[in-house]
Amino acid sequence: MNVNERIAALRRLMEEKGIDIYIVPTADFHQSEYVGEYFKARKYITGFSGSAGTAVITKEEAKLWADGRYFIQAAAQLEGSCVELMKMGEPLVPALDEYVKQTIREGGTIGFDGRVVTMAEGCGYQETAKAKDGRVLYGEDLIGQIWEDRPEMSREPVFALDIKYAGETTESKLRRIREVMKECGATSHVLTTLDDICWTLNIRGNDIEFFPLVLSYLIITEKHVKLYIDESKLSEEIKAGFAKDGITVHPYNDIYEDIRHLGREEVVLIDPAKLNYALYSSIPEEVKKAERANPEMLFKAMKNPVEIENIRRAEIKDSVAHVKFMKWLKENIGKTKITEMSASDKLDEFRMEMENFIRPSFEPISSFGEHCAMCHYTSSPETDVELCEGSLFLTDTGAGFYEGSTDITRTYALGEIPQVMKDHFTLVAISNLTLANAKFMKGCSGMNLDILARKPFWDRGLNFNHGTGHGVGYLLNIHEGPAGIRWQYREGDSHAFEEGMIITDEPGIYIEGSHGVRLENELLVCKGEQNEYGQFMYFEPITYIPMDLDAVNPDIMTEEDKKLLNAYHKTVYEKVSPYLNDGEKEWLKTYTREIA
Repeated sequence: MNVNERIAALRRLMEEKGIDIYIVPTADFHQSEYVGEYFKARKYITGFSGSAGTAVITKEEAKLWADGRYFIQAAAQLEGSCVELMKMGEPLVPALDEYVKQTIREGGTIGFDGRVVTMAEGCGYQETAKAKDGRVLYGEDLIGQIWEDRPEMSREPVFALDIKYAGETTESKLRRIREVMKECGATSHVLTTLDDICWTLNIRGNDIEFFPLVLSYLIITEKHVKLYIDESKLSEEIKAGFAKDGITVHPYNDIYEDIRHLGREEVVLIDPAKLNYALYSSIPEEVKKAERANPEMLFKAMKNPVEIENIRRAEIKDSVAHVKFMKWLKENIGKTKITEMSASDKLDEFRMEMENFIRPSFEPISSFGEHCAMCHYTSSPETDVELCEGSLFLTDTGAGFYEGSTDITRTYALGEIPQVMKDHFTLVAISNLTLANAKFMKGCSGMNLDILARKPFWDRGLNFNHGTGHGVGYLLNIHEGPAGIRWQYREGDSHAFEEGMIITDEPGIYIEGSHGVRLENELLVCKGEQNEYGQFMYFEPITYIPMDLDAVNPDIMTEEDKKLLNAYHKTVYEKVSPYLNDGEKEWLKTYTREIA
């Protein structure tokens, strides 16, 4: 079936069930940002393959809400279908919840699979329906009923993350979590977020492509821990380790029934933004709820000393791979056939030479020319183009090492490029370096600092339609809360910077039909001096790859801009050159030379 036929089939089911509006988010049962093939229901029903977006189907309309990262991609993929793109944040485009409020009829029914909708979202839909004397139906996975060749849920094995990488035992982590539970007056804590569970138990897996996570639920009480998982994924050694920490193993779906039998004396700690609506609705009404962000979120964002040392090693490894790739690209463009996909594969070949490489840490973005203007473009056999001189090539990729995950973007000039591309590249470099060298007071968040990155663009009437930075997990999610860098408030992404956090610095510019530039480094949040004014903080860049001097226009840089670029390039050479042969060192020396 094509997209229009699938939507017609869905509407027939909606008619049978008495559903007026059916909502299909991009989510699994755990509110993961990226999901396994089994959970790609929104992609199935709309044809849009981006990693974020929500579809809303009524009897007359089919709409997809997507943010600025995906406007170009979504428009192309929806072309020819009955699905209309709703560009989030654009003038005259209603928010999704507003559209639902405007559209639902008196006595109408809003439907969704409650396992893939958050508690907060589900409660919002419930209130919307109630205001019209309607109802919600959350027990029906209608997409699953029409998706005939749906992939199976992953059954990949789990592996333990050794203490030399994790830096803290599960016993210690549980103790810290229970201290927070005690502060909240909670007797139990329900965890559904995969990265929080994997961090707590020091395990990793392969249930989501690129992300080493494990499909599971967890209930922590004062003395016991229940892990809900497909037991066939666990080795006897891992189960023995769990037993030592008081962790018992239960079938994956049993949590819904177990939650229904919580005693009325219980107080359950839950995160409204993370718990799915079906699980929330299974909690008996008389059970008290302590609602707050999962404490694991902040714990895992503030990397411990062992993790930080490991991450530094991972960043060196990936920087070495990138430098070798950059040299190869510069020397072979125009001589050897190179495409977007073959270039991406080549970069991974260099990564594979590094010890403890596991796999890419997210789906690679490898784009040339006008494809660079789609900031979340994914090359495919149908779109793969050959690289040639005269334009820009952008690579936004990451590596998963046992020492941690990386997320790095570089844009390279292939041959001589137009002046406008050099000017745009230089603006992005100025933005990146200005933010990276910020000194700020403890208590500042990304909302305070984003102006440093945006100013070079805003001064020229320009902007970019995505956040400037996000947290990075340790061999977990590549996008990790609770801190980020953006000028608008977003819940769960605006926490003050704390020592030990890893934050990306990735400004960009995107000119539809022409080109795009993004430069991304990872920054370690550090404590600076403390004096009568308080505690100062600063960022330490821990990514060491040249910013392509072939694309820099020094004429639009201030002396301070040049000083920052020269200092960064000096560090790049010092950090990376010990791992290169003599020919590679000489090449790197050229691309980290001082500019005046």
